[in-house]
Amino acid sequence: MSGNNSGRMLYIGDRDISSWSLRPFMALRHAGIAFDTTVIRLRQHDTKARILKVSPNGKVPCFVDHGFVLPDSLAICEYAADLAPQAKLWPDDILDRAAARAISCEMHSGFAPMRQAMSMDITATLPPVAGTNPDVDADVARVIKIWTTALDAHTGPYLFGHFTIADAMYAPVVSRFRTYGVNPGGKAQTYMDTIWAHPAMIEWVDAARGE
Repeated sequence: MSGNNSGRMLYIGDRDISSWSLRPFMALRHAGIAFDTTVIRLRQHDTKARILKVSPNGKVPCFVDHGFVLPDSLAICEYAADLAPQAKLWPDDILDRAAARAISCEMHSGFAPMRQAMSMDITATLPPVAGTNPDVDADVARVIKIWTTALDAHTGPYLFGHFTIADAMYAPVVSRFRTYGVNPGGKAQTYMDTIWAHPAMIEWVDAARGE
C-alpha cells in the first residue's frame, strides 16, 4: 500500500497477472491524481470474499474516492479524465476522441481468444502462442492493425499523439506480446517500447517483481 492519505484507494489484483488493474493505474498515475493502492491477492481461497468487502461486483480493480465506489477499469479511467481534464486523457479532436473511445471499448469487451491463450504474466517469458490458434492470430493481427492505423494518423509516440486512455487500455497487451514473443516490428514495435518505458508502467513492473 502507498501512503499519501489522499482519501482515494485503488484496489488491485496481483500486478503480475491483473491486466485489468494495470489500466486504471496507468490512467490515474498519468493524470497526476493522488491515490493509495491496496493489493488483493488473486487465486487464493479467500480472494472473492476479500474483494466483495470493497467491490460490489466482486472484481478488481475497484476505485474508492472518499466513499464513492467505482468497480470497472474503463469507468475508472473515464472518471480520471473528469477529475483531471488538464491531463487530456481523451483527445481534443472530436473524431479522434470517438476513435479512441471505440478502440478502448473494443479492448474492454473483445479479444477473448487472445486473453485466454496469452494471459498476462508481466515478469515472465513464455513459449510463443502465435501460429498455434487461428483465433488468437486474428486477435493479434487486429491489435497490430489498431495500433498502426492510429500511429499512421498521428505523430506519436502514443496512439493519438499524447498518452490517452486508449494507451492505458492496450498497455497490458504490450505486456502479453512481450511475454509470448510477439514482435510486430515497425511502428507497432516502437509503440510497444514507448508503453514499456512509460513511468507508470516502469513503476508497475518493478512492483510486480517485488511481489
